[in-house]
Amino acid sequence: MKTGKRAAALALALCLLLAGCGSKSGTSGPTKVVLIAKSTQTEFWKSVFAGAKAAASEYNVELTIAGPETEEDFAAQNDYIDLAVAGGAAALVFSAISYDENAPAIDRAAAAGVKVVVIDSDVHSNGVAARIGTDNVDAGRKAAEAALQAREGELVVGLINYDLGSRNGQEREAGVREVFSGESRVKGIYGINVLAEQEDARLKTLDLLQRHPEINALIAFNEPTSVGAALAVDELELNGLVSLVGFDSNVRTVDLMQTGAVSALVVQNPYAMGYLGVETACSLLGGVIYDPNALIDTSTRVVRRENMFDLESQKTMFSFH
Repeated sequence: MKTGKRAAALALALCLLLAGCGSKSGTSGPTKVVLIAKSTQTEFWKSVFAGAKAAASEYNVELTIAGPETEEDFAAQNDYIDLAVAGGAAALVFSAISYDENAPAIDRAAAAGVKVVVIDSDVHSNGVAARIGTDNVDAGRKAAEAALQAREGELVVGLINYDLGSRNGQEREAGVREVFSGESRVKGIYGINVLAEQEDARLKTLDLLQRHPEINALIAFNEPTSVGAALAVDELELNGLVSLVGFDSNVRTVDLMQTGAVSALVVQNPYAMGYLGVETACSLLGGVIYDPNALIDTSTRVVRRENMFDLESQKTMFSFH
């Protein structure tokens, strides 16, 4: 985000965080919880917000949602964290863009007495009181197994991952590589990192496929990279020739599953992440203690063309928002 736009956005955020602000838990006024996401643009995050809003309504919480425009701007997230603390937030529900770079701001929030719940993407901080999301290593294993099931014979695989600083993307790739390391059918792996943006993923996937025409399987690790990779496969008319396993659901990837550009989607439960994030924050403020090293797993489902119209698959791909 350009400096002027970012300054304006943060100024607006400060007004929102301070206007009508309730006090910390235990005093008059509604309990204030701030959800700071990695982005506000994708279907994944819109579903997270829907779950969070439902929980906020149920638990009578004053919920504020903030996040940068792109999943690379950890500095903006840090500013939002500091603003939330200054605005009297009792709890943060947070998804880290950077495992390390977001840690000092979370440490400051916890030191100020704010309860911190991590959802989706972890942060390297002892100030986190509870962790909610996907078992990302296991999700990576599922993606690798789906890629093996998508075609017969030898595989040469391209991995389309995003920011190296993001914990969940790296854990997913670790799970993929774990499965492939013991699989004789896999004859080569080419990995790239892209911006967590559809267009950057499309362009870099096109380049990867043109430089390595031997690739016949792709795995992309989140929603925007999956959309971009699927569009690249479709653009090169490689539907059926290159199998793609993506993450999360998006109208484009679901449509392209029907054409063969997408072989499978490892779909998370973002609605549950948002709902449980706010619910857990309220429990922490009520004195409940969680083991911060134990993940509250929101599970994943592998959706393929063969089962995409099943009721459970439809509910997973199109959670209410």
